[in-house]
Amino acid sequence: MNSLSQWKGKIIGGLIGLLLRRPVFIIIGIVIGHLYDKGAFSGKRKPEAPSTGDAADPYAVLDVDEGADMDAIDAAYRRRMSEYHPDKVANAAPEIKELAERRARDINAAYEEIRKRRQQP
Repeated sequence: MNSLSQWKGKIIGGLIGLLLRRPVFIIIGIVIGHLYDKGAFSGKRKPEAPSTGDAADPYAVLDVDEGADMDAIDAAYRRRMSEYHPDKVANAAPEIKELAERRARDINAAYEEIRKRRQQP
């Protein structure tokens, strides 16, 4: 990528801001130009974030030590669910809702796995 193409959006945004003759429009134009240069308006989606944890280590998903007692695990479960419960993002974008639902499923699965492991004699 050559030097001019990475400044094109900022220059055009700054010039539009100058034409509007307000300092705030110059700043807004440069910021929008910067976003344009970085590809924010290209319509390409970023890759999805990885899941919160892997099924082999449910303690990492709940962010507790393996030696923690059930009270601490229950508290960690409630804390994590309060962070990622899908109802908290009911009015958010579909991508955010999907991520919250996936993380809530991971948290529930980890909690159930720990409970199952601890109930076995």
